[in-house]
Amino acid sequence: MGVTCVSQMPVAEGKSVQQTVELLTRKLEMLGAEKQGTFCVDCETYHTASSTLGSQGQAGKLMYVMHNSEYPLSCFALFENGPCLIADTNFDVLMVKLKGFFQSAKASKIETRGTRYQYCDFLVKVGTVTMGPSARGISVEVEYGPCVVPSDCWSLLLEFLQSFLGSHTPGAPAVFGNRHDAVYGPADTVVQYMELFNKIRKQQQVTEKRKPNQ
Repeated sequence: MGVTCVSQMPVAEGKSVQQTVELLTRKLEMLGAEKQGTFCVDCETYHTASSTLGSQGQAGKLMYVMHNSEYPLSCFALFENGPCLIADTNFDVLMVKLKGFFQSAKASKIETRGTRYQYCDFLVKVGTVTMGPSARGISVEVEYGPCVVPSDCWSLLLEFLQSFLGSHTPGAPAVFGNRHDAVYGPADTVVQYMELFNKIRKQQQVTEKRKPNQ
């Protein structure tokens, strides 16, 4: 597990999500990257059950339950503005038993799937983000394997990202700022995916609000 950057790639003008994904993967293959199987990251949102909020008009809290195919035996639970819990896959069963406290938000599942590419010490994953049956965006994850301290390798990661993302190269992930010289771990990648998924959800809400006025 190395230092990882997760970002959103905008859909190319005049292209579909799938066509933009194909353009990106073609660039990677031209650089010499080789396919290394597939990947999937998914997220389901839960909110605190109304029965637990009392009568004070208290706002409910959100919890995101996530899975990453790189860690098939683990489940990640991220609390809104709180810690990330790493548990085994039985956590999904526990959530069913906790339905009196946490309820699954309606139509909340979002995931990204795609192909893994290896290029020298870099592992690249380009995925199609879907909500239900529809493609909503593109995720790009780049991991630099030999390093586990973000501040030691961000400039190298940035240079590689620029080689195939060009003007769409992202800035340093917010999670890097929280880590300083600490060791990067799997939870940091999952936090980045949670932020990406929430960003895409908001973009979708804005799009849907505009539709009636068109």
